[in-house]
Amino acid sequence: MAHFAKLDETNKVLRVEVVVNEVITDSNGVEQEKLGIDFLTQMHGGFWMQTSYNGIFRKNYAGTGYQYNSKKDAFIPPQPFPSWTLNEDTCQWEAPVAHPDDDKMYNWDESTTNWKEVI
Repeated sequence: MAHFAKLDETNKVLRVEVVVNEVITDSNGVEQEKLGIDFLTQMHGGFWMQTSYNGIFRKNYAGTGYQYNSKKDAFIPPQPFPSWTLNEDTCQWEAPVAHPDDDKMYNWDESTTNWKEVI
């Protein structure tokens, strides 16, 4: 199965569709992104790009509300908190303070910009 993200005119992900491998496989048995894009465009219109759970395509699996960045060729999730910064290599948001390395549960507290133990 292959996954494709439908993008709006601002490159925001509207939804993700699954396409069977037979649709994206050419006559030589090679998977081609363009075949999936053409198939979905014909069925639904719009602009499509392939994504993957394991990050082979465009760093992160696309989800509704993600943004496609053409310079990085990456899907970037929405920023979870204003204090978090984008890791330019992984295209994932990171807290300004590392998550504690223990077995306790924590939530991010934006008012203190730190992790707060869940009790």
